[in-house]
Amino acid sequence: MAAVSWKEALLLSGLVVACYWNSLFCGFVFDDVSAILDNKDLRPTTPLKNLFRNDFWGTPMAEERSHKSYRPLTVLTFRLNYLLNELNPASYHLLNVALHAVTCLLFLRVCRLFLDRSSGLMAALLFAVHPIHTEAVTGVVGRAELLSSIFLLAAFLAYTKSTGADHSIVWAPIAVTVVLVAAATLCKEQGITVVGICCVYEVFVAQRFTLPVLLDTLRQALRGKGAFPYAILQMLLKLIVLVISTLLLVIVRVQVIQSQLPVFTRFDNPAAVSPTPTRQLTFNYLLPVNAWLLLNPSDLCCDWTMGTIPLVESALDQRNLATLLFYALLGLLAYRSITCSRSSAKTVVMALSLIVLPFIPASNLFFPVGFVIAERVLYVPSMGFCMLVAHGFKVVSHKGYLKKMSWLIICGLLTTHAVKTFNRNWDWESEYTLFMSALKVNKNNAKLWNNVGHALENQNDYARALQYFLQATSVQPDDIGAHMNVGRTYKNLNKSKEAEDAYLVAKSLMPQIIPGKKYATRVAPNHLNVYINLANLIRANESRLEEADQLYRQAISMRPDFKQAYISRGELLLKMNKLTEARDAYLRALELDRTNADLWYNLAIVHIEMKEPSEALRNFEQALQLSPRHKLALFNSALLMQESGEPKFWPEANRRFLAYVEEEPDDANGYFNLGMLAMDAEENAAAERWMHKAIELQSGFRSALFNLALLYSQSRRELDALPVLDELLRHHPEHIKGLILKGDILMNHKKDTAGAKACFQRILQMDPSNVQGKHNLCVVYFEERDLPRAERCLEETLALAPHEEYVRRHLNIVRGKMAAMSAAGQPLVAEEKPATVEEEEEERQTPRGEKNARKSSAEPEQSKLDSGQPVRRTAAKSAEQTSNIEQKRAAALKRLEEIERILSGN
Repeated sequence: MAAVSWKEALLLSGLVVACYWNSLFCGFVFDDVSAILDNKDLRPTTPLKNLFRNDFWGTPMAEERSHKSYRPLTVLTFRLNYLLNELNPASYHLLNVALHAVTCLLFLRVCRLFLDRSSGLMAALLFAVHPIHTEAVTGVVGRAELLSSIFLLAAFLAYTKSTGADHSIVWAPIAVTVVLVAAATLCKEQGITVVGICCVYEVFVAQRFTLPVLLDTLRQALRGKGAFPYAILQMLLKLIVLVISTLLLVIVRVQVIQSQLPVFTRFDNPAAVSPTPTRQLTFNYLLPVNAWLLLNPSDLCCDWTMGTIPLVESALDQRNLATLLFYALLGLLAYRSITCSRSSAKTVVMALSLIVLPFIPASNLFFPVGFVIAERVLYVPSMGFCMLVAHGFKVVSHKGYLKKMSWLIICGLLTTHAVKTFNRNWDWESEYTLFMSALKVNKNNAKLWNNVGHALENQNDYARALQYFLQATSVQPDDIGAHMNVGRTYKNLNKSKEAEDAYLVAKSLMPQIIPGKKYATRVAPNHLNVYINLANLIRANESRLEEADQLYRQAISMRPDFKQAYISRGELLLKMNKLTEARDAYLRALELDRTNADLWYNLAIVHIEMKEPSEALRNFEQALQLSPRHKLALFNSALLMQESGEPKFWPEANRRFLAYVEEEPDDANGYFNLGMLAMDAEENAAAERWMHKAIELQSGFRSALFNLALLYSQSRRELDALPVLDELLRHHPEHIKGLILKGDILMNHKKDTAGAKACFQRILQMDPSNVQGKHNLCVVYFEERDLPRAERCLEETLALAPHEEYVRRHLNIVRGKMAAMSAAGQPLVAEEKPATVEEEEEERQTPRGEKNARKSSAEPEQSKLDSGQPVRRTAAKSAEQTSNIEQKRAAALKRLEEIERILSGN
């Protein structure tokens, strides 16, 4: 076996780079989204053992919705990419290109076993540039093909060394082969087929048998006319070791998927659910279609499901001629190669084994798969195809009159394939470009119309997306997912009536429940989301909450392990204030998935509503153990600690708020609550800094503005508080507490009774029964020496709050002052300040004390519950709930001494 020279390695690698360098500018598209962006197994916070428990997409193998594709070594390389560059697509594409180059070099080594130097290089060059590989190389999830192929070729090369120079068995290469077969299988399932390739090599190449000789030898031995030849015994021993190793791998693989095949629908693979003979005719017709893609890769498509290839429903369908021609050609090649003893026959038989055996798992002939055609699964079969082409080139080029023409043809083929590959890579730049390129090839696939709609939807171009979704329903009227997409898009366009109609159409297409049969075996699990989406839509109407709950329960009855139904129902029950039932719904969901941090978070919110803060905190801890950077759990657990009023919790609450702002640096709520914590700890400088940051991020943030003004006021920086209050009232002119605080500062620190009076009068215009504003206006009258008006004002205030002793006490002080002045003959109204007649209105006193005033006005924006999303609990609601009326009274009394000093003074 000739080694690969550095020049050949450089040529192959350079050609790969030339064809695929533009793939570095492509993003994550199609299946990459599920395998990379949405796959938690890539994150360093996920235990490594999860890679060996979950499927390729991060779904636990035990779950029915699992795809059952067990490829932990491939996911491990994704995790390495994430560790180095997180979600930078270029690094993932770069590694794929490098792996393709390695595969080409290994393939060249294999070709050298069966072809001469020039034709072997020709096969490797053709393999390097073949356009059919763009899905495997430019699509990041195609890495499973690349890694599996590398181990497959390495296993085969190792096995070729298992026969010594004296034809004895060398066991070390066989042991290496078994290990590499296991590695190939852990990268992708088809890796195990290399065992069959090794068997073909052993029989027809290493032992140099032809089919007639092999059959004659076995016939003679079975008739007792001679012992088994030693070579055959050696061959059988090696093959038995390989077969037993393969069976062990198969048994382990079956155990991993728990003896369950994945659930596919007629939309994924229509022929798989078709009756006989349609199923057999269609699956056999797919073989020549795949062969044609290798011969003529001009019309490539990323998705061949649904109606891409119409079913072959009759034996009279003319497409059956293509099937017959394919089998005839394949049979002829196979027969000639295994009955002929020439070296060229060995080349053909190994090329055919590379074409046929790795393709069997994806052929649909023995068990259904989740696709009709997938270009990436032709990655290994194309090796055999390239070997056949190179072998034909070798045969033809030896004929003098065809030599020049054959060289021109092969050079033209390499050039056109390289250009096609380079241009095809640009289709994978984004989901929109990918699916639009697919629609140029096939307009009968509703999934492609849907995917273009999804791409536009991700760009918030809902109007255009709707047109593609509607076209999908036209192409495939019974496509439940397409109608669901239409409904969701109408909802995004705020057309609730049309959205509900679309969801009802999708719901009508769902099969009826058949007693005694599992619903999930007849419909895709994601189609059950039609009940969730419809319920989420109608529950926006308060009068239809029970109807929404009925839909959730219907989904659960169809599939008791439908986790999302429990989650959404828990949110609805929380909205309906059915707290016990909401808790039970989340607990049931946790029985199905205890590793879901969002579920623990939502359960914590239920316990908060049930006034069980300690239990809520324990659930927050569970969520953070599973997902230490869970943003909402960090925020709300810190808020819960802050609201507990126990200083021992404040350092941890501070740490969690800091972690939250690292995750959400643009969320003003995080900085605001850091400021609140600092105010609790009397760290005024830090509190001021955090409040300023919150206001910088959210202009007009009412709670941050008010509490910053309150902080200045309590720090004896009242004049600094005034511009902050002006900013607050500019954005929120109805902010009563801000008006009270501003009036208090104007009256007590700037001696601006006119300005203070305007603030208190503004309060009473908005709320005539506001005791605090009314009382403070009475104090202004007293300051203006208008005692009769002050008396009337206090009488009105006492009528509003007859149980407030301080109002009664102040009224007595004013009356006493009036009696004393009358006895002394002094006027009860200051002459320089005539009273006006319209100012008799407001509330109770000056702003409340620090802690209560801050907490009662902490009002960050509140978010609604969304389907499938964790329940978000905002600072405002919980802070208001913790306000204590006794604290309010105590805080209010702090100002009484100053008021009484004013009222009792001269």
